[in-house]
Amino acid sequence: MSRHVAVLMGGWSAEREVSLVSGAAAGAALRERGYRVSEIDVGRDLPQRLAETRPDVVYNALHGRFGEDGTVQGLLEIMGIPYTHSGVLASSLAMNKAMAKRLFASVGLRSPDGCLTTIDTLRNGAPPMAPPYVIKPNNEGSSVGVRIVRTREERPLERNDWPFGPEVLVERYVPGRELTVAVLGDRPLTVTEIRPRQGFYDYHAKYTEHAADHLLPAPLPDALYRQALADAQAAHRALGCRGVSRADFRLDETEPDGLYLLEVNTQPGMTPLSLVPEQAAHVGISFADLVEQLVEAARCGT
Repeated sequence: MSRHVAVLMGGWSAEREVSLVSGAAAGAALRERGYRVSEIDVGRDLPQRLAETRPDVVYNALHGRFGEDGTVQGLLEIMGIPYTHSGVLASSLAMNKAMAKRLFASVGLRSPDGCLTTIDTLRNGAPPMAPPYVIKPNNEGSSVGVRIVRTREERPLERNDWPFGPEVLVERYVPGRELTVAVLGDRPLTVTEIRPRQGFYDYHAKYTEHAADHLLPAPLPDALYRQALADAQAAHRALGCRGVSRADFRLDETEPDGLYLLEVNTQPGMTPLSLVPEQAAHVGISFADLVEQLVEAARCGT
């Protein structure tokens, strides 16, 4: 009999809709390869659903809180079900942006200067740094909640427009180019430059067709291209990621060494507009091959 894969998708995070698309695409690819697939729109009854479904392996297509922060990974560890993507520790570290920045600094990877503050301090206190700066939730993905504050007169937050918890990460805004690198297994694939057609690469630009142009391989000098690959691989290793991850960078060309690591995503999107499948295809790995490789590498533990 073919292996039975449960695809976890949906959930209740701010990235639910993206997860549903990622999960549907992964499920279709696995069926194409002959796997028996059960798609589970994840709710609070997930332990019961898994016990009833009895899969051989879980393909984790969840994004955001609960599915990407080590929580569902811990549940799967308890239940003894092998699962794709990173384990508990790597997932929780990567999702906690402030903690990840400290880890990156410890291995010599540079990220923008920043600090962790609270929503009340940001609303009521003095500006945390001179503008321009970026505020973002400490534990969300897909640029959910990210805002750029460009002037001293601009209020970073209004009273009731922040549903992302009490912690806020504030970082110096790095002007320049948006780059990203996928790491599959331990292999960095290529560098993509992302050019939004307007504004910055926010949630809308990531998941709306024709909102951004993807240039791959990115038009970079060889040394800088190799540095981006090496830094993505180093970040993947430092966090202890497995399966696939995606490292996001900003490149300030006004500085001699202007490559800054923003964050690492341990559950990259797998939608038709997503960057990881696009990079995989560029190096000769089809979408079905990519998904199958993740399933065949699934396991419990780190």
